[in-house]
Amino acid sequence: MFRLDVSTGDRGTAVLLTKQDNEDFTMNCHIDDMENQVEMEEKTRLINQVLELQHTLEDLSARVDAVKEENLKLKSENQVLGQYIENLMSASSVFQTTDNKSKRK
Repeated sequence: MFRLDVSTGDRGTAVLLTKQDNEDFTMNCHIDDMENQVEMEEKTRLINQVLELQHTLEDLSARVDAVKEENLKLKSENQVLGQYIENLMSASSVFQTTDNKSKRK
C-alpha cells in the first residue's frame, strides 16, 4: 500500500513522495546522524589526546626548569667546595711541592 505525501520541491512545485521515499529519507538522516556522532566522538578523542599531551609537555617543561635550577645550584656549590679544597691544599705542607720545601730551608 502506498501513501502519497505532497511536499514542496526546490522551485515551489509539488512533488509526490511515496512512503518508501519517506523511509529512505529517514534512514539516510539516521545514517548521517550516526556518522556525525562517530565524527564528534573522534574529534572529542583527539581533543582529549591533545589536552593530555599539552599537560604532559607542561609537566616536562616544569621538570626541565627544576633540573636546570638544581644544576646551577650544584655548580655554585661545586665552585665553593673546589675553592675550599684549594685553600686547604695550599695551607697544608702535605700538598706542597718539593720546590716550596727547599725554599723553606
